[in-house]
Amino acid sequence: MSDQGILCLDIGSGTQDVLYFLDGQELENCPKFVLPSPAMQVSKRIAELDSAGQSIYFYGRNMGGGFFRTLRKCLDKGLRAAIHPDAAYSLSDSLDRIRELGLEIARHCPYGYCPVYLSDYDPGFWQSFLVQAGLGYPRLILACAQDHGFHPNSSNRLGRFEIWRKFLMKSGGHVEKLIFSSPPQEMTRLVSLKESIGSGFVADTGAAALLGALFVPEVEELSKEKGICVVNVGNSHAVAFLVHAGRVHGILEHHTGLLNGQRLWEQLELFRQKRLNSEQVFEDKGHGCLILESASGIDFRAVFVLGPRRRMLEGYDCRFLCPGGDMMLAGCFGMLKGYYLFRGQAL
Repeated sequence: MSDQGILCLDIGSGTQDVLYFLDGQELENCPKFVLPSPAMQVSKRIAELDSAGQSIYFYGRNMGGGFFRTLRKCLDKGLRAAIHPDAAYSLSDSLDRIRELGLEIARHCPYGYCPVYLSDYDPGFWQSFLVQAGLGYPRLILACAQDHGFHPNSSNRLGRFEIWRKFLMKSGGHVEKLIFSSPPQEMTRLVSLKESIGSGFVADTGAAALLGALFVPEVEELSKEKGICVVNVGNSHAVAFLVHAGRVHGILEHHTGLLNGQRLWEQLELFRQKRLNSEQVFEDKGHGCLILESASGIDFRAVFVLGPRRRMLEGYDCRFLCPGGDMMLAGCFGMLKGYYLFRGQAL
């Protein structure tokens, strides 16, 4: 099979969702996969080595910390573990915090320790996997992951929302600015991801979800004429966007686990009416909310919902989306949409 494909990855905490886009191929016939996430693969390896009584040395890059609970459980049981400082930021922005967890910071693997590689993207894995699937190595890689930024001495919640604030204030909310060929340095996970894929584009998973909604032609067309609200109800974060005419005019982000359907809908109502502020959301243990003055006079009545926990909003006045016919791959379709928007081309 041709090696001219575009590999689109949505790297979550539990799964990584994959689209192998082939130019000239009907979208329905492009290969698609839902695989265990890199973090879940690391978690499994930790448990195996711990059961064997083996000490572990982590090395590699900053990646998603979805293996943290397994690691902490094993450390509490007496696991001896060390970690390279570059890989340590997978677990915390503070090396002192890493040491408090019981890990040694070491630039070289201690004698007798088993090395475990950390990375959101492993070229060796993908070369092997794609060969087994009968696919050539892609000409382009588009990948998204959730990035909290780097803020060792401040609130994790405030730090992540500051990334959204900069997007709105410095980029004017233009949707094509949600995808990066060179991510901002404070987005340390995306910087590592871009280095791992070598060439291509990266984005935050929340941004990819919004772009996935705009992948649906009727949603994009409606957003050009009227304001819309796009909500991604993820496993850990719920993020909503006010969108009109190719721009994001407001962003709200909260923690899904602290919400039920009624509470989320109430916040969305206030958000769409421009009556919600960041202090209210932060005090409610969320990340924040920012609505630009450009939202004034725009009616954001239509609500479109995606995400693995979207059923929280079942029964409310909203529409569930299924970009490309597969909701699980919404982020992948979003990365593809974002890439073409970045290039100023129609998909």
